[in-house]
Amino acid sequence: MVVRSSEARPGDVIATLGPAGTSSEAAGWHLAGRLGIARDIGAVELFPSYEEARAAVKEGRASRLLVANAYQGISEFYMDRVLGLERAFVFDTPLYGLASRQDRPLPLTCQISTHPAPVALIGQLLPPGYEVAEVDYALSTSAAAERAANGEVDLALTTRPAAQRHGLRFISRTRPIRMLWSVFTRLPPGDRISSK
Repeated sequence: MVVRSSEARPGDVIATLGPAGTSSEAAGWHLAGRLGIARDIGAVELFPSYEEARAAVKEGRASRLLVANAYQGISEFYMDRVLGLERAFVFDTPLYGLASRQDRPLPLTCQISTHPAPVALIGQLLPPGYEVAEVDYALSTSAAAERAANGEVDLALTTRPAAQRHGLRFISRTRPIRMLWSVFTRLPPGDRISSK
């Protein structure tokens, strides 16, 4: 789909999952560019969860909600009576990998933090000789990187921007995820779906 810059509206804010360094943030800036939204601080607003980002759109504090289709709770947004699907697009995520602190030795049996959506990558990326002791779920891969940086876990399955932000190094190969992204907007009152 070709998106023209004329689709941008004054005050356009894309609400999505944060904190800084998430795939959602990267996709948000990609969408902002495609829509012709000025790249300023307010164009992409990051929230602790997709649900909190949805609330911002429903309350009129943001104009669009951007959600990765790998998110296990995405059906809730499709069923929401106040939101409507505006568009969907494909965008590769930043590179994902398993990252650790640089200043501490890595045990062979590791506790790994990740967002639930990319958990299948752990088995693909874990180097030979290492095992998973436990998977610790975080609200985002950037939050997982923060847990590794704080020494709460041994490894984080995270993105390159989040690893760099938190001073982590990849101990595995990296790869992107080809992702479908859904963009929701608040429906005008007359277009909202009512229950009968």
